[in-house]
Amino acid sequence: MTLNPEHTPVFRRGYRLQWEQVQNRHVILYPEGMAKLNDSAAAILQLVDGHTTLNGIIAQLNARFPGAEGLADDVLEFFQRAYEQKWVTFRD
Repeated sequence: MTLNPEHTPVFRRGYRLQWEQVQNRHVILYPEGMAKLNDSAAAILQLVDGHTTLNGIIAQLNARFPGAEGLADDVLEFFQRAYEQKWVTFRD
């Protein structure tokens, strides 16, 4: 899939982001198990609300982390991998 910055990411049915106290980190829970997230992945996925486009998420992250070089490219690459892992899908 070729990502368009105007696409809106949404979690796939049965997948959800949550804080896991035992793991002391955010995780993606899904029917087959769980994926532990690093802080960067959690910061990105916390902005997935089903309404905000990829451009909107990038703008929020740029405001939160000013001066982060290559942030937009990194976020798009992350969402490409999240799509391949079946964590998210996209709305036009």
